[in-house]
Amino acid sequence: MEQGNCSTQKRRWQQLTEKDRYKIEALSKQGLAPALIGEALEPKRDRRTIERELSKGMTVQFNSDLTQKVVYLADVAQRISDERAKNKGRGLKIGKDHTLAKYIEQKIGAEGWSPDAVIGSIKEQGLVFKVSLSTKTVYNMIDRGDFLNLTNKDLPVKKRAKRRGYNKVRKVALNNIKGRNIEQRLPVVNDRQEYGHWEMDCLSGKVNTKACLLVLTERLSRKEIIIKLPSKTQASVIAAIDRLEHGYETVTKGSFSRYFKSFTMDNGGEFLDTHSLERSSLYPSTKRTTCYYAHPYSAWERGSNENANKLIRRFIPKGTNIDNYSEEEIKRIEHWMNNYPRRILGYKTANQVAA
Repeated sequence: MEQGNCSTQKRRWQQLTEKDRYKIEALSKQGLAPALIGEALEPKRDRRTIERELSKGMTVQFNSDLTQKVVYLADVAQRISDERAKNKGRGLKIGKDHTLAKYIEQKIGAEGWSPDAVIGSIKEQGLVFKVSLSTKTVYNMIDRGDFLNLTNKDLPVKKRAKRRGYNKVRKVALNNIKGRNIEQRLPVVNDRQEYGHWEMDCLSGKVNTKACLLVLTERLSRKEIIIKLPSKTQASVIAAIDRLEHGYETVTKGSFSRYFKSFTMDNGGEFLDTHSLERSSLYPSTKRTTCYYAHPYSAWERGSNENANKLIRRFIPKGTNIDNYSEEEIKRIEHWMNNYPRRILGYKTANQVAA
């Protein structure tokens, strides 16, 4: 495209520079009117722009005979302009998009989402606002106090801790020599290629209290099932899995085995009755699932489960008596987790992926 045919518009409302101000001072001393001064600048400026600039930089000076005169001084006008720019501060990137501000405050402050989940879900759902923000920008805005109803105290995690290195443990659990080792899992399980393979753990409450939570995390979708147990025992765990089987089998025979193909657990005493966990409670001669056991001191082998436990701890902190939480409150936490957008799922929810 030739320069003469360029369709790019010149920038409007360009601020006066220090060089412009010294030109204005020189032209003003020559007695030129504001309109003519504006015409002489490059780019040209409107008469009103020059009038406002002259008014800003007018200064009283004394003549040799102590009489006074009012003249425009470029350095005075520049100093005033710099002070005003400094006092103005940095403009908010969110601007006047109050709808977006309220949306962010609602999701983080009221619903417990992280800034990354909010920004990611906006993009995934195709929501349209006047401005577009990144996760880092939202964190910076919260740090500066740009939000009216949002502070760092509302963030579930302020700063991601440095991840430590993991050394794979090749030890045998002395209390579970007969258990099926995690190394025997099929690639379809390890690679999260199909739905139905779960990680299972027990989340304890306050010391010297019995109630605990049985936490099941599906490896592909990260779907959560949280069951309140009266005690952290083999009998309680098996009874919970039996109830789960009854619920699924009531809908369609054989559905439990399709939705719960395997469980991966640690070597806690509550999980060591492999036979009872794998055998169907409705059809005793039928195997309902397959159990695998992680290496000792290798919680990272059940990483999805451990991350789920961290989310639960937002609602049930360590040292809390789980007996104080009703079944309805536990299900409310489960519902929140299954409808929380995850970066690892492309900011979809577990329910969306599992559907």
